[in-house]
Amino acid sequence: MEIIVLLKQVPDTAALIQIDGDNVSIKTEDVKWVINPYDELAVEEALRIKEKHGGKVTILTAGPESAANNIRTALAMGADEGILICDPALAQADPQLTAKALTAALKGLQHDLIIAGSRAVDDDSSYVPTAVAGYLDIALLSMVVRQSISDGKIQCEQTVQDGALVVEAGLPALITTQRGLNEPRYPSLPNIMKAKKKPLTVKNLADIGLSAENFGPGSLKTKIVSLTYPPKRNSNKVVVEGGSAGEKAVRLLALLREKSVVG
Repeated sequence: MEIIVLLKQVPDTAALIQIDGDNVSIKTEDVKWVINPYDELAVEEALRIKEKHGGKVTILTAGPESAANNIRTALAMGADEGILICDPALAQADPQLTAKALTAALKGLQHDLIIAGSRAVDDDSSYVPTAVAGYLDIALLSMVVRQSISDGKIQCEQTVQDGALVVEAGLPALITTQRGLNEPRYPSLPNIMKAKKKPLTVKNLADIGLSAENFGPGSLKTKIVSLTYPPKRNSNKVVVEGGSAGEKAVRLLALLREKSVVG
């Protein structure tokens, strides 16, 4: 089975994010880039499917040169090869243009199943996998928390607002992963060393049959108008005075009742 995982690099969720002077981008000098957490689930599920059904797992990313490091991390987890679409014209690409680049690359690759994270934690977009499935004209099964494959079909359990939904589609198909599907493995040191020898191909837009002229600012369907920091939270820290623990407890209870925290 040929499995493709769509992967995106995002700033480490524990990193301090600062807005750059243009107010439409972030400062990247000291930012650590990691695999989008939902895409980690996608890599893990692809590996589990490969272990059960055989085949190959390919990691596909569109991004800057630094994204190669995160492809290597996925290779160390157990993926077989990686492809990075890297082109200056993609620097300011919106989700639609990114989806078009990934689709062009996918058309040159054999694939029975495509797996992607349900969303990206940096821009909180869920657009790219949906657009890719649409461009390829294949079934999209989103927010998957359980899956099984047999007889050329995939059956998935999806999370929906009031519960779960079981759906089925023929292969090829694209599924997006939701938390609860699995627990991603950590790359071992031997596998990290082996990953350095696994194939990682870097292609530009021309290599996948696209023209950089169609990826300029005029082609954007969405753009960032401005970035702002979230409003600061008011501190709710209160010091309860008292001579004894019992006296402090009485005063704390009175304060909580005053704030309508307890009855």
